[in-house]
Amino acid sequence: MIDIRGLRVEREAVVLDGIEWTVRRGEHWVILGANGSGKTSLLSTLTGYMPLTAGSIAVLGETYGSADWRELRKRVGIVSSSINQLMAGHENALEAIVSGRHAMIGMWGEVSAEERAQALKILRQVEAEVIRDRPWRVLSQGERQRVLIGRALMTRPELLILDEPCAGLDPVARESFLEFLNRLARRRGAPTLVLVTHHVEEITAAFSHVLLLREGRVLAAGPKAAVLTGKALSRAFGAPVRLRQSRGRHALEIHRRRRVVI
Repeated sequence: MIDIRGLRVEREAVVLDGIEWTVRRGEHWVILGANGSGKTSLLSTLTGYMPLTAGSIAVLGETYGSADWRELRKRVGIVSSSINQLMAGHENALEAIVSGRHAMIGMWGEVSAEERAQALKILRQVEAEVIRDRPWRVLSQGERQRVLIGRALMTRPELLILDEPCAGLDPVARESFLEFLNRLARRRGAPTLVLVTHHVEEITAAFSHVLLLREGRVLAAGPKAAVLTGKALSRAFGAPVRLRQSRGRHALEIHRRRRVVI
């Protein structure tokens, strides 16, 4: 699904260096790291919006530099806050989902019977059929995230990238959304998921592997149980932390040194 070898990206400084990462079909990955660790730069390079300096990237069997990345993007669904901010306030949920088939922001023209039927099916898949006629401006953040996932699913992507999808959600809405992601990942024919976050609390049972970044380099990559350790996370976040696990979910405790006052 994804094969990255020796990736290096330079701007005014080196932002990614020596990235090695392979995602196989059937795996669901989390990209985890502190702010500034290179998560956004890796996504931008992976989707062809930021040119690489050295190394190679292959996505869905197509190699960067020898394939039309504009066509390849149609096979990769992306859900990010940047798309959220561009959506038209008057557009309803059904129209927003249909617009994903045409890779456009703002639906115009007639919606065909085929497109409508497909969008209604996807609304059921993302558990948002009840809001199909509601305009974007009145949808909650959680509802918007489900609609954006539905929009990405209109092209039947093989790979679905979720860029910090829980940002702006309150604790209850976040849990509801994460439970929905779990159900989506386990559906037959579901796309490979890549979740980008800096919160271990958002890593649910559906995700099998973790890519841990620090200062533009891979700190660890592999099965979740092997990568998510207190020692590795302490290095990633630059502070002593303890990892707690309960019922397949994780939480971090930050340990601060006691100050002795004399």
